[in-house]
Amino acid sequence: MQVNTRHTPAFGIARVALSGGEAVEAHPDTVLAHSFGVTRSKKGKGSAPAIFTAPAQGGWIDLAPRHPGDTYPLELSGQLGWSVASDAVLARPATVRHDHPWPAHQSLFGGDSGFLKHYSGTGPLVFACRGPVDALTLKAGEVVTVNPLFVLAFPDTVQVRLRAIDPAEPQSIRTGKGLALDVAGPGTVLVQTRPRS
Repeated sequence: MQVNTRHTPAFGIARVALSGGEAVEAHPDTVLAHSFGVTRSKKGKGSAPAIFTAPAQGGWIDLAPRHPGDTYPLELSGQLGWSVASDAVLARPATVRHDHPWPAHQSLFGGDSGFLKHYSGTGPLVFACRGPVDALTLKAGEVVTVNPLFVLAFPDTVQVRLRAIDPAEPQSIRTGKGLALDVAGPGTVLVQTRPRS
């Protein structure tokens, strides 16, 4: 699976090129167009993502996020997992797993699902971002505080702590509103330059 982006960073579109028989998971509402012969099979009921599979000769699919912003492919090497904003994934190949439950998220959020999902494996994980993507590269022991509404993704090499900005104000672990995320390096934190709504 190869990913090329265009019209970035304001109105990004991702073209996912598939080899013969290769498949990608994406939400049907984000499909702008695809080459003839690509087939779609539902993964679940309702608004669940679908699986798009290329015919024997290969094919492509163009994906457009539901909101303005960048499309950003993150190549997973198989060595590290990544925590990703729960609404950020535009497409993923079968070689990238959604790890649920993820122990580090359980300790961060308790019994709730929280605003992050964990992915591991190999291949490109394609993000739909609000605004362009920025990278905060942290050295070992360096700490930065990030607003969870802007968090896009971070690798397993970093340590994180979630805390209330003001304990007297309302907070939500499902959205990150009213919370701060302290991140300690080493590692790179990807942020989007506009907040999740």
